Amino acid sequence: MKAIETKGLTKYYGTVRGVENVDLTVEEGEIFGFIGPNGAGKSTTIRTLLGLIRKTSGSARVLGMDVDRESEAIRREVGYLPSEAAFYGGMRVHEVLAFSAGLRKKDCREEANRLAERLGLDLSRKVAELSLGNRKKVGIVAALQHKPRLYILDEPTSGLDPLIQREFFALLKERSEEGATVFLSSHVLSEIGRYCRRAGIVRDGRLIAEKSIDTLAGAGIKRVTLHGAAELPAIEGIRDVKRTEDFVSFFYSGRADALIRALAPLSFEDITLADPDIEDVFMHYYTKEGK
Repeated sequence: MKAIETKGLTKYYGTVRGVENVDLTVEEGEIFGFIGPNGAGKSTTIRTLLGLIRKTSGSARVLGMDVDRESEAIRREVGYLPSEAAFYGGMRVHEVLAFSAGLRKKDCREEANRLAERLGLDLSRKVAELSLGNRKKVGIVAALQHKPRLYILDEPTSGLDPLIQREFFALLKERSEEGATVFLSSHVLSEIGRYCRRAGIVRDGRLIAEKSIDTLAGAGIKRVTLHGAAELPAIEGIRDVKRTEDFVSFFYSGRADALIRALAPLSFEDITLADPDIEDVFMHYYTKEGK
């Protein structure tokens, strides 16, 4: 059984497109990255998967359940962290967490205490007194304390300091090793590259790639740097050209022999070819030239 599976998933807000024809598969037990800037359709996809909004067309199943007919059952099995979580300001943190656990008819005090200790969260403070980072911690504990089968996390690390981010991802790795699935929506590309095995890239409401991180990084893209070069001829397959007094650098997607022939007439001191990192991969897919 797939943790998440959509076919032709489409959501329109009147005449405005949210997402369109999204075919997505997330395997059980994996940490899957969902990449795209704000407005790309990440949150719309998530809210549709949770049954918080109704899809326009297509199909979607979460943990084998239909998002329209079984949304309540789905939400019982999911730990959801929205990008901007809001809580009652007059409640203390432990009251918020007890309220969240009560919605699922569970006593999660022991696990909530353990998570709060690892994240450095004071359970006795009122929500209104908390910083942005500490409010984010409350949302994380609320999403993790009942140990669900699937975690759907929308921009989970915004507002967290680096040490807490590291501890947060350690928690996710532990949960994944225990068999849970993590669906991680983010525009922090380094997080996706470091912690996810596979990722989907969304642009303008459409899923434009869904591959392993290794496959994405090995998609035939190279960062080429010509040291001591003063000029660059027109070469098919290059983009993102950067020039300094010391070098010319660009991305190249194409045959190596064609690049060598194009560069042969040039005068330069040295050449470097490097595999792209996840940020480079993302830009390759996200620019019009990267279609």
